[in-house]
Amino acid sequence: MKRIVIIGAGIAGLSTAYYLSKSTQQGGQQLEIALLEKGGRLGGSILTEQADGFLMEGGPDCFISEKPWALKLCEELGLAQEVIGTNQQVRRTFILRGRRLHEIPEGFMLLAPTSLWPFVKSSLFSLPGKARMGLDLILPRKKSDVEESLGAFVRRRLGREALERIAEPLVAGIHAGDPETMSLQSTFPRFIDLEQGHRSLIWGMYQRKKQFAHLRPRYTMFITLRHGMEGLVTALQKTLSPGIISLEQGVVGMEKITGKPSQGPRYRLRLRGTKKAMEADAVVLATPSFATADLLQGIAGDIARQLTTIPYCSTATINLAYERSQIGHPLDGYGFVVPRLEKRSIMAATFSSVKFTGRAPQGKVLLRCFVGGAKNEELVSWGDDELLAAVRGDIEEILEIKDEPLLQRIYRWHKAMPQYTLGHDERLSRIEQGLAKHPGLFLTGSAYRGIGISDCVHEAELTAQKILQFISK
Repeated sequence: MKRIVIIGAGIAGLSTAYYLSKSTQQGGQQLEIALLEKGGRLGGSILTEQADGFLMEGGPDCFISEKPWALKLCEELGLAQEVIGTNQQVRRTFILRGRRLHEIPEGFMLLAPTSLWPFVKSSLFSLPGKARMGLDLILPRKKSDVEESLGAFVRRRLGREALERIAEPLVAGIHAGDPETMSLQSTFPRFIDLEQGHRSLIWGMYQRKKQFAHLRPRYTMFITLRHGMEGLVTALQKTLSPGIISLEQGVVGMEKITGKPSQGPRYRLRLRGTKKAMEADAVVLATPSFATADLLQGIAGDIARQLTTIPYCSTATINLAYERSQIGHPLDGYGFVVPRLEKRSIMAATFSSVKFTGRAPQGKVLLRCFVGGAKNEELVSWGDDELLAAVRGDIEEILEIKDEPLLQRIYRWHKAMPQYTLGHDERLSRIEQGLAKHPGLFLTGSAYRGIGISDCVHEAELTAQKILQFISK
């Protein structure tokens, strides 16, 4: 029986184990699967906590329905009745500008307007800024195939004001990244397709909106689980046979064992805290790319060198609970993002108990604030008191909050957010070329082709398919 060892039990590692086990249970080749996690819990950055009637997410609080893989997995796991969408009575988001929250105009699709009148009357942009964005309708397509950063693309098509007031804060809220170094091709390839297909980004987005206007989607764009995202982790764990998962079992090194030419190589893993080693016919590294690089240094230095060039940044999520009567703002939206020009500690905030039902008791409110990222990473290392003072100073002024919070929680995520900088696709190509020299070695996770939960689930399923093909040979 072939042994597959998966290192790392975040959503990518867990999902890979699930898809391999599913194949075995459906009559596929029998496999011995081992899932090793150096920490004491499963799920990586997915963490749900309940206290005093509040349901708090320490990491991601939702996934995107347009990317179907996480939703499909939830349905397979019997979680369909747990899936809920966002509150449709307050379908808007704000951007902070000059100590005031301005609504993102209706019809604005991430970077560009698709409805004229809400954009024209918006207080978010100046008249010259609106005129510059309108030039996108007549500007020519980009003819060069030189890779472009997100910042350069937005400035070229829509102008500096669009970048500073909407693109940069929205991207920071999603990727915690710097648009000046982010690869457009690796993060938002859809915009390249829109420009090339329609010449104008605004016109292309308008046409896309019109094309899908007749559809009535089953879910809202952002969906979650009624009792928290950790329910997905628990459901995955329950599908795995006893003995597959080993917590607090770190791997400190790997060796390649050369066998008979007809059999191919095997791998020996050195485990922390013991002289025993584990051998495997295939190894899946579902760890951050820098941790993967450390493990591969001795057997695949070419891959390790490429992996170390993928940068990461740190973030922190702060949950704050209040009585509704303490907050002066109407909270008539999902939350807001903060441009870097505003020089605030927080880069975004979600009105959690407004966005999703069941997050707070009646008459109370749960807020989530985000700090850190590529531009403000040092805040994550501040002490609890200092960090809370900075965050509360911002959120209490912006939302007109009085008195102390009922509850507060800090969740720090050190070097947990990979950044897809310029050259990312070329980097991945070199990594894949290197992997071809090491049969039985597989990489998966958020460092490669998507940082979202649904992306990680999709990559895990593809990885499992590659492993099954490899084993069948």
